[in-house]
Amino acid sequence: MRRAVALAASVGEATHPNPNVGAVILDPVGEVAGEGRHERAGGPHAEMLALSQAGARARGGTLVVTLEPCNHTGRTGPCTDLVLAAGIRRVVLAVRDPTTLAGGGTDRLRGQGVDTEIGVLTAEAEQANERWLTAVRRQRPFVVWKAATTLDGRVAAPDGSSRWISGDQSRCDAHRLRTECDTVVAGVGTVLADDPHLTVRDDNGVVADQQPLRVVVDTHGRTPATARVRDEAGPSWVATANQLGRGPDGCVDLAALLQELWARDRSLVLLEGGPTLAGAFWRAGLVDRVVAYVAPVLLGAGVSALAGTGITTLTDGILLDITDVRPLGRDVRITARPRRAA
Repeated sequence: MRRAVALAASVGEATHPNPNVGAVILDPVGEVAGEGRHERAGGPHAEMLALSQAGARARGGTLVVTLEPCNHTGRTGPCTDLVLAAGIRRVVLAVRDPTTLAGGGTDRLRGQGVDTEIGVLTAEAEQANERWLTAVRRQRPFVVWKAATTLDGRVAAPDGSSRWISGDQSRCDAHRLRTECDTVVAGVGTVLADDPHLTVRDDNGVVADQQPLRVVVDTHGRTPATARVRDEAGPSWVATANQLGRGPDGCVDLAALLQELWARDRSLVLLEGGPTLAGAFWRAGLVDRVVAYVAPVLLGAGVSALAGTGITTLTDGILLDITDVRPLGRDVRITARPRRAA
């Protein structure tokens, strides 16, 4: 199962909007006969790849998989059919499929006499598939907050200058992050100050054919008609309080915003707004992952990365679990998740 989890985690967000799944086939004597990982939406599932690699050695063997085999026909057929046809005797899985559409695979397999075990390395498998599981369980998109800061947590100097805090490698990586998401969210303050395009571009600066939905959170509808985010390079939506209602802070209801995005089949949001919008998302408990690019620069004053969280004492601080730290040129990228109550 640890190998299956590693396979699932190794794909990153390339499977979006599908789950990250890894699978390993053991032959009847317990030797590894095949393995696979789901690599992209519409591509073969992990079980299919592992069974294909195992061939005849799968008969009478064991399937170890991070997510319950699907039991429905989508862009591919049911994995349960493949498991039964291959003559698998036992299935060990980490996490049940929480969807009504694809769930129920375990019951189908048990009904056909396949021995099944559920709950092996569940926490590790859920971490490898957190983007998909969070979205389907909470019925809202998974939200990634991206920030580029100085070592002392500033996103702009006192005079408002902010280009460029991070280096070339960090900016390239942040652009890669944008390509993985189906929605990019910024606040009207950022739009009025910087007039960002919020598009996906290739290494030569050419705007790609497929673009995320660009969303401006704009309580009073102040986004100019001439703003670059409104152009025809990609879809855009100026989300106002008149459309979505107001949250407790009197601004756009962010929970309603995410529900509307979910209804539009959007499941992975990159939050690129300034400190006020970021603080509102944190205050509402709607951030699922942090990707922070930290530059070796000190300002001592200026705009903080986060504002308006309502936190007044250290014990109320938002606790994070760091999942990855890596250098990018002169900068450091830190990936973390909020530590939530069980």
